[in-house]
Amino acid sequence: MKVKFEYGDDFLETNLPDGKTDIFIPGETVKDPPVLEDIYEATKRSIQNPIGLDPISKQVKAGSKVVIIFPDRVKGGFQDNSHRKTSIPIIVEECLKAGVYKKDILFICSNGLHRKNTAEELEKILGEKIFMEFYPTGQIINHDSEDWDNLVDLGYEEEFGAKVVINKFVYEADLAVLIGHTLGNPYGGYSGGYKHCATGITNWESISSHHNPKVMHDHDFVPVSTSSTMRHKFNAIGRHMEKCMKKKFFTCDAVLNTYQQQIAVFTGDTDMIQPLSWAVADKRTYVKWADKKYDIMIIGLPTSFHYGKTMGTNPILIRQAISAQIIRHKRVLADNPIIIACSICDGNFGNNEFPSYEETFDVFHKKGNLMPTMEEFNSKMYRQEFIDKYRFEYGYHPFHAYSMMSCGQIIKETNTLVYMVGAKREDIGLAMGFINKETIEDALAEAYQIVGKNAHILAMPKAFNTASVHLCMKKE
Repeated sequence: MKVKFEYGDDFLETNLPDGKTDIFIPGETVKDPPVLEDIYEATKRSIQNPIGLDPISKQVKAGSKVVIIFPDRVKGGFQDNSHRKTSIPIIVEECLKAGVYKKDILFICSNGLHRKNTAEELEKILGEKIFMEFYPTGQIINHDSEDWDNLVDLGYEEEFGAKVVINKFVYEADLAVLIGHTLGNPYGGYSGGYKHCATGITNWESISSHHNPKVMHDHDFVPVSTSSTMRHKFNAIGRHMEKCMKKKFFTCDAVLNTYQQQIAVFTGDTDMIQPLSWAVADKRTYVKWADKKYDIMIIGLPTSFHYGKTMGTNPILIRQAISAQIIRHKRVLADNPIIIACSICDGNFGNNEFPSYEETFDVFHKKGNLMPTMEEFNSKMYRQEFIDKYRFEYGYHPFHAYSMMSCGQIIKETNTLVYMVGAKREDIGLAMGFINKETIEDALAEAYQIVGKNAHILAMPKAFNTASVHLCMKKE
């Protein structure tokens, strides 16, 4: 059978053996649950009838300060009826009806350690109406995890001893609204819920308590689940924020499908709506599909996907992307799987968006592809030039590189052999610890020598162009 895999801005086509190859494409091979019939009415009904909390009309009045926290461009979709564009105007309307002054509503993009979003991107996320009403008056801002004039140190949460820092505007608000998405994520099972505040409106010190090798390389991180240490830390940090704020987040999370469309919407107390949203999302995300384990998985990396324009060429992010597929699909992979990954791998680190990454990778490579300690990393990479790039020039925070390196080491932790197909810079492929091959056929021929010619192959085109699932065994 002929299959096309993403490769840079194009595709690589190969002929895979019939009878030994299964193809899985999210949303196509197994259909998603149906989208809400009336997205606006379902969202409005959910917001007006929150679970475990008073409605907005009873929480605010004239003079109340409201902060609406929304995810950055990495998640959530940009269509006209996306969750952000649907829910936020309803939230604003409910606040104004309750007497809140328009000038007292602030929007914060919860970019965390991601690069800040440009004005054009913010308009694309929020829609023209909300953007034009609030951006000219300075009421739409990006979170800045290095701006200590607008951060509050909340000490340490009690369950794990993780440091907790929060955006000052959120801390001081009378109503803090989290607009989130319950969508399959290799980090803790799902986005949204307490993961949103634990990663989006804090700083690197707090994020380092869960985005680190100790957590990511623990026994409960692979395969992905909502019962991992990472997920428990998200919850503990979010609850500590609420305890210190002396108020609950007013969370409005939509369960999304492969195409970022709303399957369901839940609003209210984060602790109460997380399990409800997960129960619905599980039907779309944990797909009981496979009836055998796969020895070989084949994927293609486009040049651009969710973290940025060079994610498919940046070596640290290539390793992270491959590891994410292992985390998601380990339940259906053999004990020592082989991954064949197509990437132009041309050495483009995307230094404008990822200013610290090239130097970070050099540190990693010089250590023999071993993780430096967090202290070693910070001594070299936590520098003012990189902090300034994050704060003022739309670059990713330097600690983001360390967290991505931690995830990339899942390849080694799971004893996975990776063939890199089509690398323009074979030295980069070697530096990542991969075996370079010119074609998928060449990689398969060598893989067969390891696992046998009767190996089962899982082909995953569109693995990075769609919202992925977490594959499971049929009887799991």
